[in-house]
Amino acid sequence: MKVHIDKYIEESGLRKGFIAKKLDISSTQLSNVLAGRSFLRTPKLFLLGKILNCKVDDFYEFEDNDYSK
Repeated sequence: MKVHIDKYIEESGLRKGFIAKKLDISSTQLSNVLAGRSFLRTPKLFLLGKILNCKVDDFYEFEDNDYSK
């Protein structure tokens, strides 16, 4: 799965530290989310969408091999 959150953060002009504070997570946690090592829970994901003024489904892109057996 590709994570596109960083792109929307850059386009917003907001600092990552500010966004982490608004989400009530650490900068390290946000960094892990941006790297795809962890994921935000649904309420925080929707809050991030509100902060960045975009849709939640814009944040991630599924790849063919994400759920292959």
